[in-house]
Amino acid sequence: MSKYLGRVVVYSIVGCPHCKSAKHSLSEKGIPYVEVSVDKYQSGVRQQLQQRTGKSTVPQIFVNDRFIGGNDDLQKLMSKEEEWAKVLTLLETTVPSEDDPALPDNELLLAEDASTTDGGDFVCEPDEYATLVQELKTADIIGDHRKGIFNQKRTFTGKDFVRWLVSAKDYDEQTALSKGEYLIQHHFVHPVKHSSTFGNDDELYRLVADEDSQALNQGDVSQCEVTSANQLGEDLRKLILKIYNGFLSDDGKRVDYKGIAESDLFQQYQSMTLQLQRVHIEAASCEEKLAFFINVYNALVIHANVVRGPPQNLWQRYKFFNTVKYIIGGHSYSLQDIENGVLRANRKGVGMLFRPFGSNDPRLKVALGDHEPLIHFALVCGAKSCPPIKTYSADGIMDQLKTAAQSFMEGEDVSVDADKKTISISRIFSWYKEDFGGNDKMLLAWIVNNMADGEKHKQLEELVNSNQWRLSFLPYDWSTNS
Repeated sequence: MSKYLGRVVVYSIVGCPHCKSAKHSLSEKGIPYVEVSVDKYQSGVRQQLQQRTGKSTVPQIFVNDRFIGGNDDLQKLMSKEEEWAKVLTLLETTVPSEDDPALPDNELLLAEDASTTDGGDFVCEPDEYATLVQELKTADIIGDHRKGIFNQKRTFTGKDFVRWLVSAKDYDEQTALSKGEYLIQHHFVHPVKHSSTFGNDDELYRLVADEDSQALNQGDVSQCEVTSANQLGEDLRKLILKIYNGFLSDDGKRVDYKGIAESDLFQQYQSMTLQLQRVHIEAASCEEKLAFFINVYNALVIHANVVRGPPQNLWQRYKFFNTVKYIIGGHSYSLQDIENGVLRANRKGVGMLFRPFGSNDPRLKVALGDHEPLIHFALVCGAKSCPPIKTYSADGIMDQLKTAAQSFMEGEDVSVDADKKTISISRIFSWYKEDFGGNDKMLLAWIVNNMADGEKHKQLEELVNSNQWRLSFLPYDWSTNS
């Protein structure tokens, strides 16, 4: 039987580094706690929590009806012997009351929730055309074809494809052509010269799986019917959350990439990435694209760190962000392409001379119509100064991104010294100042408007309104979080 009459409640989400750190600290002190997963009970718990605390970030910690705050608040409290002793006395002597935070139904609280803990248990409907593609790969018509001065590797001609189907499947020519057209429309095959129709001629075609030898999901072909971008994003979201949460250190600061590489779940994740090759993303809504590409970007960073190792210097980082790729919807996307081409509405990134997508680039159809500054608090790079990894869903994406921004700015990445009239902020704000207004004054106004209420927000607002401040950008810690 516990010696504590009171109750500690920790509001958290799956894969939250600060949540894991807070729970670890409590466990080390031998203090039991009840965890309420906000992402399991979003409908009521998140709103109640925000009303009670004035905050939308996690973790949030209560001892009976006393609100402790987040992980930083807990750590500071534990370091003050006299103050912490008072909390322990409260916990030992006082039973929960009606004023304490209400918990979800006990049966629900203890139950495993498949929507947040299971990963990758998606239904794979076999695609009959995937079988045809597998047969095509062994049909001895794929090889190198020279066109002018270029040697097009792993290609086949429309004429050879038609001849193969007529001979091997006993199709007539028109049926064979319709099969080729289907393979183009469903991102199994690409015409080398972007022909609009499949022809019985010498035009060259290539399997999408062979398009980019650098893509981490190339080579094989998914055997599944294509799901919607939203559904695939959700499946990837669940699985990468489970993987990340399983290999996040107890203090929430490091990721065991070697452990991930050896896990069965990671092998399952790699197989799932094959579905990205043929996903239809063009018709997705803005919210679906935001969630989908943020999740894919963050997962790609983890995937690359696992199989290639984290970059160690400036040149390796440049190569990392420009050469680490997935094939998505029939086209290759590097990390730079996803961030600057899609999510920043085709803006030049740091050190880039040109926009990622030219006017005739088919990926331009996928890019957002306008840039979204909040993405900078959701994208991760595997370094210690990057925002912590989280995953996102299309439903409520803007609220999730605002929460991520508030969490980022509540930490050490935004600091204010009212006496010295100085403001120090993450270098992310300097690199992407264009997205936050274009100059220092507009940048600080954006931060004031998007930071959660609190003492830091109050000091920052007063200092910005006084027009007497000095702004500096914090050094960026590129050391890896492995």
